[in-house]
Amino acid sequence: MLENIVVNRQENASATVIWMHGLGADGHDFEPVVQMLNLPHIRFILPHAPYRPVTLNNGYEMRAWYDIFGLQPDSPQDEAGIKEMQVTINAMIESEISKGIPSSRIVLAGFSQGGAMALYTATRLTQPLAGVLALSTYLPLKNSLVSEQHPANRQTPIWMAHGRADTVITLATAEASKEVLKAAGYSLEWHEYAMAHSVCEQEINDIRSFLLRVLPA
Repeated sequence: MLENIVVNRQENASATVIWMHGLGADGHDFEPVVQMLNLPHIRFILPHAPYRPVTLNNGYEMRAWYDIFGLQPDSPQDEAGIKEMQVTINAMIESEISKGIPSSRIVLAGFSQGGAMALYTATRLTQPLAGVLALSTYLPLKNSLVSEQHPANRQTPIWMAHGRADTVITLATAEASKEVLKAAGYSLEWHEYAMAHSVCEQEINDIRSFLLRVLPA
């Protein structure tokens, strides 16, 4: 199991959000955002990605969910790394279920590379989730979605948000992923904000509304 931070650890939590950070960050990255959300009925698990060499950054070792070779639409992707991490996230979901939280009260969330893992894992998961939060991100291995998607999460609401001034993962890259997901039959809610590769106050307010909708107290 990955090292992680837990916010709202109390036993009476009735739902769980597993929230994955971006490349080179760690679980602490979204701790302040979770505190701002102020949702005491939800247990937030903020895992730390393992350290690995990242090709895009000249092989420098950093926390990463999988290797990244480039950020262009035609850049090769680390399929083996993505699938390996999918197994780990599935195990985290199973761990929450074993503690009495049904999969239908679990949301997978992530920012940037963490959001890519959330989208990839949720669309292939064999148990229905409450929702997916995909922030400033994209769907990896898009071409395999139709052959690998599982019907258990075809109706799961996906909340996707992006900054119009994002130069790390461009708006066009995110929009291409949005169109692939919609074409595959997913219920997707799209939000754009006047920001770069980051989060903003309005987005946090909107995330809170989404979480209250899919994980009511």
